[in-house]
Amino acid sequence: MEELLAKHRKEQKELQGRITQKKKSATKKTRKGVNDECERWQRDLTDRQQAEIAQLNGESDPVDGLEDLSLHEPNGDADADDPATANQQQQQPTPTYTPDTTPSQNTPSDDSSQSSGSRAKKPNRQKARLARRAAEQAAQAEIAAQEAAQQTDHRGNEKEVMDGVFKRLQLKEVEINPDGHCLFSAIACQLDEQGIGLKPDPKRMVLQGPTQSRVDTVASPKHDGYRAVRAVAADFISDHKEDFEPFMEEPVDRYTRKVKLTAEWGGQLELQAIARAYGVEINVIQGDGRIEKIEPDETDEPSDEEGGKRVIWLAYYRHTYGLGEHYNALTKQT
Repeated sequence: MEELLAKHRKEQKELQGRITQKKKSATKKTRKGVNDECERWQRDLTDRQQAEIAQLNGESDPVDGLEDLSLHEPNGDADADDPATANQQQQQPTPTYTPDTTPSQNTPSDDSSQSSGSRAKKPNRQKARLARRAAEQAAQAEIAAQEAAQQTDHRGNEKEVMDGVFKRLQLKEVEINPDGHCLFSAIACQLDEQGIGLKPDPKRMVLQGPTQSRVDTVASPKHDGYRAVRAVAADFISDHKEDFEPFMEEPVDRYTRKVKLTAEWGGQLELQAIARAYGVEINVIQGDGRIEKIEPDETDEPSDEEGGKRVIWLAYYRHTYGLGEHYNALTKQT
């Protein structure tokens, strides 16, 4: 029994490791399915271990031979000789019998046979169903364990590749709060650091009253600058709807309202609008080492004081953060 319990503890520890790794690799869209799958793994292992303990304790296997079980055995002596049956009989409470007034003609051997037969344990149908389910789920758990062992460490691989690119390009990462505003907060942080500011050049776009107010009331570009950048991106999309509308699955007004007033995640359309509104090139480092460039479509791009392009660097993660996709800001090391 001690060896079986040690084996069960080891299996539970290994399962917890697989569950932890599985949940870490889950995205916002797949989290519910991953949680359900992990709960199923835990139920499967628990049922199988309970079935193994029951079998070690001498209980008959209700999966095999369930159809052959009978309430009355034709040969009571055979049950008495079988250790498993004897063990089951010992666990049953002693029944109360009504004395028989008719003189018994049976031999002592016959009395023992009748007593053994009357005490025979009835088949437990619920236990049979549980054992049958455990047998089926044990095979599924084994398959799941093999798949988990073969899974790629996406989080570790992504971080290793990103750090290599940062080192090669001499970039320093600036952590941004993963709250749904990360893209816009990372942009605001970069615009402020490079002295570009959160207000676009009036030659590129004229700010509407509410957006101008959001820009003017920003307390800290890194912490609440996202409000201004969201409003600028939304207004630019509205002003150039013919360029963005073909890529939307909902009306422009509804889309830009979510961009401006909610924590809706930003993506490719917002990056395009920001690059064009502020006249900057945005370089996004991907988890596989690729660098995606988003450039303004105008030919008269403004330059910095040294005559080069104004460039914003972002790091885009898909697996490293628990909530899913995430952007961090990147700055040139001095």
